[in-house]
Amino acid sequence: MGCRLWGDGPTTVLFVHGNLASKDWIELAAPWFPPDIRVIGLDWRGCGDSDRPPPGADYANYRMEVHAADMLAALDTLGVGFCHLATHSTGGVIAAHMLLARPERFGKVLALDPVAPLGLAFDEQGFALFEAMRSSPEVTRAVMATAAASLFEPDSLGAGKVPQLRAGAGPTAAMFERVVRGAFGVAEGVWLGTPRHLTEERRAGCLSTRMPELRHEHLVLWGEQDGWIPAADLKMMTRRMPDCRLVTVPGVGHSMNLERPELYAGYFGAFFGGLNRVS
Repeated sequence: MGCRLWGDGPTTVLFVHGNLASKDWIELAAPWFPPDIRVIGLDWRGCGDSDRPPPGADYANYRMEVHAADMLAALDTLGVGFCHLATHSTGGVIAAHMLLARPERFGKVLALDPVAPLGLAFDEQGFALFEAMRSSPEVTRAVMATAAASLFEPDSLGAGKVPQLRAGAGPTAAMFERVVRGAFGVAEGVWLGTPRHLTEERRAGCLSTRMPELRHEHLVLWGEQDGWIPAADLKMMTRRMPDCRLVTVPGVGHSMNLERPELYAGYFGAFFGGLNRVS
């Protein structure tokens, strides 16, 4: 598994990235993190610098539970007995599996535009979109632009259009192009397995029924321009989880960590800064 560290403070936070992503999605925010925090970024199997196992039948070796088990094993290897979690998108579902499997190992959770424990349903058109992305860097870039909508000219987003970055995007624009290249290189088990497994999570409802067991403090951040995560799902999280608060953030989309990294770092530091439990 690919691993990267930021900082060396006494408080440890594990970053669990989203689908088609990597640990580097918080790179731009890291310079603003408080000095008392050590952040560990791990790549899912099939993403970033991690190995890319051939997919098993029905992509079973890329299920959300498998990603969660990978993360727990990596923490064991790193000697981290206790930490907090920062998640993005599908990382939220992976984290839920981790919290239910080993609740005593984790503290607070900062969830950025998370896929809720409800899962996320894709239809045949959605599956076909992932197939098309896997075959074309241009399609991948166009779809990923909708996950960072505030970086682009609004009129350039949409079917059949070429997304145009806003003037003055600077380092953020360069990072976006880099993560698009990284996304296009993920394993087949991620491309095609993830939407199927999230859809199955939605259908089966196994995590959904266990939301009352997720007692860890959660702060959920949702960008008001996020077209991927239903606000209704996150509101249900706040109703059914014992200690979950939702904040809607204006002016950003699905990826504040890319769109407004300094703002994301502000929430991150306010939520995790000053904690004194050492891993």
